[in-house]
Order: sequence, then C-alpha cells, then structure tokens
Amino acid sequence: MADPSSYRPKPGDIPDSPGVYRFRDEHRRVIYVGKAKSLRQRLANYFQDLANLHPRTRTMVTTAASVEWTVVSTEVEALQLEYSWIKEYDPRFNVKYRDDKSYPYLAVTMNEEFPRVQVMRGHKKKGVRYFGPYAHAWAIRDTVDLLLRVFPVRTCSAGVFKNAARTGRPCLLGYIGKCSAPCVGRISPEDHRELAEEFCDFMAGRTGTYLRRLERQMAEAAEAMEYERAARLRDDIGALKKAMEKNAVVLADATDADLVAVAEDELEAAVQIFHVRGGRVRGQRGWVTDKVEDVTTGALVEHALQQLYGEESGDAVPKEVLVPALPDPVAPVQQWLTGRRGSGVSLRVPQRGDKKALMETVERNARQALALHKTRRASDLTTRSRALEEIADALGLDSAPLRIECYDISHLQGEDVVASMVVFEDGLQRKSEYRRFQIKGFEGQDDVRSMHEVITRRFRRYLAEKERTGEWVDDGAGENGLKDEEGRPRKFAYPPQLIVVDGGQPQVAAAQRALDELGIDDIAVCGLAKRLEEVWLPGEDDPVVLPRTSEGLYLLQRVRDEAHRFAITYQRTKRAKRLRVGPLDGVPGLGETRKRALIKHFGSVKKLRSATIDQICEVPGIGRKTAEAIAAALARTAPAAPAVNTATGEIMEDVDEAVPGPTAGTAGEPVATGAPERRRGRER
Repeated sequence: MADPSSYRPKPGDIPDSPGVYRFRDEHRRVIYVGKAKSLRQRLANYFQDLANLHPRTRTMVTTAASVEWTVVSTEVEALQLEYSWIKEYDPRFNVKYRDDKSYPYLAVTMNEEFPRVQVMRGHKKKGVRYFGPYAHAWAIRDTVDLLLRVFPVRTCSAGVFKNAARTGRPCLLGYIGKCSAPCVGRISPEDHRELAEEFCDFMAGRTGTYLRRLERQMAEAAEAMEYERAARLRDDIGALKKAMEKNAVVLADATDADLVAVAEDELEAAVQIFHVRGGRVRGQRGWVTDKVEDVTTGALVEHALQQLYGEESGDAVPKEVLVPALPDPVAPVQQWLTGRRGSGVSLRVPQRGDKKALMETVERNARQALALHKTRRASDLTTRSRALEEIADALGLDSAPLRIECYDISHLQGEDVVASMVVFEDGLQRKSEYRRFQIKGFEGQDDVRSMHEVITRRFRRYLAEKERTGEWVDDGAGENGLKDEEGRPRKFAYPPQLIVVDGGQPQVAAAQRALDELGIDDIAVCGLAKRLEEVWLPGEDDPVVLPRTSEGLYLLQRVRDEAHRFAITYQRTKRAKRLRVGPLDGVPGLGETRKRALIKHFGSVKKLRSATIDQICEVPGIGRKTAEAIAAALARTAPAAPAVNTATGEIMEDVDEAVPGPTAGTAGEPVATGAPERRRGRER
C-alpha cells in the first residue's frame, strides 16, 4: 500500500487549466482516468487526509504510485479525451457500465450489394443500419416477418445466397413472396437497394407517408377494378399496421428521444435507457456499475451518455435526451452531443406531462434492475470470495489470489504445438488479457519442455517491460512489446498472485524452475491434474486434495477448463489454416504460397496432373526445375483427384477427421452425437 504523499506533485507544478489526469500503480498500469475544469483544484482533493476520502477513493490513491496529467484547451476536449482513455486503458477504478444482457438489434447491411435484414449482436459495423436494441430476438423476427410481405428484402446468409445464384432456384421465401429473390435476378441491385431503403425509412418511424401512399394505391386499384391488386395492398396495409401496433405510442408528435434513469445506493448504480423513435418505444437497455468515488447522479449520467453515444454514429443521437439530473457543467456535454449528432440536441430534465410520466416508468425499471443485480451479485460475490479464500488456505498463501493466470499446452500428435494463457481477476474472466503462444523451438509430445518455454517467455517479458518502460522489447520469439510511455497496457506487464498449470507434478516443476531461473520468488505455482482433480505444489510428493464440493476446487476447474478451451481452439484454428494438398507436400522449393498459386491457376490437382511442364511454368514464380519436380511428384502418386472447396478454391485433403462438434461445459470437448467420431491421431 503506497502513501499518497510519496508521489504527490508540488502544487505549483499542477496547471490551473482544463485537462485529463491518470493515476498509475507500481507496475505503470493506468488504474484511474479523470477530467477536470481545473487540474490543480481537482487533484488537490485526492491528496488530503485519507480519513476524509470515500472508501473506494482511498483504496485507489493508496493503490496508485504516480499521477500525471495532460492539458487541453476546453472542457469538451477533456470530455472526449477522458472517454478515449477509459476505452483504451480500461482502468479498474473508473465507473464502467456493464450491460446486464446482450441486446439484439435489427440490422440492415447497406454496405453490401444486396442489403440483408438480420438480427445482430455485439459491436456495430460501419455501413450497417441498426434499429433497437430490442429486449428479445423473437420480437425482431416477428416484426420482420410482418414487414417482409410489404418489403421483401433479402434475409438469407451469404452461403444460401451464393447457392441459390449457382443453382438458379430461390429459397422458400422467394417462392412465397417474402423475398424479391435478387439471387436469381428477379430484381435489379438498384431496385433491391431502394426496397431496403424504404424498409429502413419505415423502421426509422417515417410510417405515415408510406401508409397513405399504399392507401391511395389501393383506392386507385379498386377504381380501376383491379380487385386482386387492391386486396393485396389491403393486406399489406394490415400487416404494416399490425407491426406498428407492437410498439405502443408513448409520446405524441412522433417524438425522437432517449430517456435515461438512474437508481443508486452508496456502492452501486443501475442505469435504464428507453429509446423512443416516432413516439414509440423502439428499444430498452440497462447497465450496472460499481461506484468508485462519491459521485453525483449528474456525474453518473455523464458517464452513461459517454458510453451510450461514444461509439455510435451521428444518427443514433436523437434530438432530445431526457435525464434525471444534469451533469455539472452541462454545457460541454451538450456541445459534445451536438457535435456527435451534427445538429442541436436538447439535454434536459422533464418536469411535467407525458415525458415526466414516462421517465417515472424508466426509473421504476432502474430500481428493479438494481434490486435484481444486488440479489445476484450478493450470491456471486460471496461464492467467489469463499472460493478464493479456500484456494489461499489450501495452498498456504498469505492472501487470496486476486489475479490467477492459467497455462495449457495443446497439440495433435506432436504437431502444431501451441499454448494458452487465461486470466481470472476476482474470480471472473478477464478475456482482454488472454494470450496465446506458438511453440516453435521443437515439435513433439513434450508438455513439460513446452510449459517451461511458455512460462519463461511470459515472465521474461514481464521483467523486461518492468525494467525498460517505454522501450521495444523482443523475447526472441518475434513478439514485440508496445511502447508504453503513454500507459497502454503491455502484453505481460501485470503479474499474477497465482499460476495454475494444466497438469501434474512434472508440469508444476517445469513452471517453478522457469520462475527460479528468472529470479522470481513472489508468485505461487500449482497444477491441477485432470484424472483425479488433484492440486500439485512444487517440491511436494503428495498432492493437495480439495473436497469435491469445494468452491475453491470448482474455481480452479473453471480456470483450467477455460485455458484448455482457449488452447485447443487456437490449435484447431492454426491447423485449419494450413493448406495440405497431399501430392505437393515435400516438393523442393514449393511453399504454401506457390501451392495456392498452382491450385488457383489450374483449379484442381487433377488438372495440374494432366498439365505439361511448359504449362506449369506459366504459373508466376514456378521455374522449369520446380515444374519438373512437381510433375515427378504427381507422377508418383495415385491418380485419384481430391475434392475442391468451391467456396475458397482450396484442395480439401481426404483426411479421416471429424469436424469439432458443439462444446460441453467450458472444456470445449466435442459432444457425442450418436455416430462415432473419427479422428486422425489424438488431439490434446
């Protein structure tokens, strides 16, 4: 625990101007980012009597070992820089809202030649129009099913689209009129894009104009005695109205607004957001966060707006944003929102009428979300704390291991040897710090040597980066560190309290030997053997046996299984990327690039086998000597032609190997499906 006075800057050194400041710990890791209208006044608040600080602020300043700042011109610049650094450094003490679920969006891929309507989750992509988020994916599909009658936009995947184009036959939706079938040329790319734009306009709330146009066309068809067309238009109008009824009108005058409500206590806060478009609630989402400082409701709202609109495109920011309390000061935030949208944005607290009533509904949702989160969190936090304490007691550690790293080795019959490193902090996965290694020094089924190499590489990097901050570091394996003078998290800069290896006594001994050779003596090591789930310690002849009902054992199993899953996934991916064409393997001077060039030029090994030496020489990069070697190699092999992957043009080797099936639990092992699984060799 550091004394804040040991790194407190002199008052005269801190400028009295707007800026952004960063607290770093002893490992130079950024642990907190903040902004201030006056850096001098704001930083002085941290360096007062510890008894006067909020408990979590006190923990932050005693964890930190240094503070630095960057001066900017305006408060808006400070707001933008603070958001960028929070996203870049992921400081552990900052207010970080976590989605309480993964929300689905209705997406229209306008960046494709033939736009596709689909359900999407995760990060947003450039050139894709998003609508939502929605509470449930089935709600999106119900709406889309109704709208496809009027807007028959493509909904199929790329594979289905290409297959239909190849065979000349559309899918079922094309036959029943819910797809315009651009795959077989029933509609031109221009007309299909116009159809997708009309779909987007309707979803964006511009419904009245389109409905009136359909009603006018229906009346004209009836007057012209085109009764079948009029009936079809009548049904289209009914489908659109039914889709609109799924979202009740909550605000008049086709209002576009986002309503943000906050429920909080001394330790945590929950945020609920209603997205209102065209006067209807189009989506809802919720976040929860830990309160690191004694922040006001206005400050929580400011952080929520940063996260909500920081990565959104301009059209995602509505004209009106309603909040329970305004940030202080409010002008920079409003100016930032206006810049994101490109036009004026009203940021205010509703006082009366329908908007006030709807805000009360959002606040009730926030209070319920906070109560539900606290119920779940209490159980989870208690369980994780007990698990860490049990591990500390079983391994004889001075304190609970808040950061655990686990390593696993994976290979197939000694080929494609790789390793994984997974990280758990406070009993939870920290996937942003997962790492994977290629073992190039040797090939073979030697997990002990592989484990020694991985631990050596990881902690040699840690020591080098610790001693040479800001310089490029190379561990001899082609993995360069980042220049971290600006605080970017380097790959291996943060040490664990406990290393877990997947294996028994030999693997544990190898890991401990690697640490001893590097002079590291403050990190505990243990191993978890799969067969009997025994915990092995360095230098011990007998394992530590934890009860089967132990939360500590369960946490170690989760860590070990996650490392195994991560390793075997990387190993399979690496193996799948290798191009194997059988007869061409082993030809002198013929690498993977030239193999691909040959297959691309001739289309298959069968055609390559029938080619003359002069024809083979026509391939760029193939000389006559190499062409003669290729012809000789093909002549020695059987004439059977392997299959060609029509999607990629690559030759598919006739290997007696099953495709990995769905995973069970967290271990990532294939699940039995009734038919026996066939594999070439034994995969570990």
